[in-house]
Amino acid sequence: MKKKKLGSSDLELTRIGLGTWAIGGDNWRYGWGPQDDEESIKTIHKALDMGINWIDTAAVYGIGHSEEIIGKALHGMHEKPIIATKCTRIVNKYGALVGNFTKESIKGEAEASLKRLKIDIIDLYQIHWPDPDPDIEEGWETISELIKEGKVRYGGVSNFSVPQLVRIKPIHPVTSLQPPYNMIQRNIESGHLQFCKENNIGIICYSPMYKGLLTGKFSRERLSGLPQDDHRNKDPHFREPEISINLELVDNLALIAKSEGISLAHLSIAWTLRHEEVTAAIVGARHPGQIEENSKAADIELSNTIIIRINELLKERDKKILSLNS
Repeated sequence: MKKKKLGSSDLELTRIGLGTWAIGGDNWRYGWGPQDDEESIKTIHKALDMGINWIDTAAVYGIGHSEEIIGKALHGMHEKPIIATKCTRIVNKYGALVGNFTKESIKGEAEASLKRLKIDIIDLYQIHWPDPDPDIEEGWETISELIKEGKVRYGGVSNFSVPQLVRIKPIHPVTSLQPPYNMIQRNIESGHLQFCKENNIGIICYSPMYKGLLTGKFSRERLSGLPQDDHRNKDPHFREPEISINLELVDNLALIAKSEGISLAHLSIAWTLRHEEVTAAIVGARHPGQIEENSKAADIELSNTIIIRINELLKERDKKILSLNS
């Protein structure tokens, strides 16, 4: 599988990394419903067999459970993949999910992640969300301290705006940005791509298939059958009136994918990787077959003609969405 250097670091990432949000299970607010741990471990092993050399996780996924499963899956391996995890999202004493940028909290989270993952150093440690915004400098300063202490190799951020990147950059170099990027969410095209290119910040995009919507395997019937604790039930992109517009887009995209002899999932992933500024895409999987199939998208290059056809469909979709709010 092709690799690409991540920003100013010496990390060479395969164009696709394994995302482990869903394998955190269902015991938290943003879970994806029940998940079998043995199936998760098999999925991690399959990803490595397919040539994927990095795994993305977060302490908050399953409130530590995702990291624990990764630790079990990698235990005893002589050569482990690159591990990227995240901090600053915690559950407070009232059971609410909140942001905490204090030095004490972040350093405690780092120690807990190292223990769960069964590793000595975190390859890429990322601030998960810039919330609360006034505290991001304190949080980033703590990341820089962890790097100096040898607990972390490189620091990155997730979901930061360009102005927020500008604020923290003088404190310590930002190795990477992890934003959502897919055919539904395209905000990074209006500023992030250019800023990251100019400042040698690698972009790792998450949700390239937008939570399964852009795979061609999602339908109203599947939506109605989601477990009650699946967070997609509350996502406006999966609810009327928008879901009808999005499913119409998916049907049209599926025709393009068929004309190219690829799956819609492959088309969606390859579309996110078309920008030179994008280092890699995080592809989530809950069972081995998913990552085995979707990892093949790493080597697909879309022609300009196909990209133009997709962009026309996206403009049509955007107009319909705007009309809902007018």
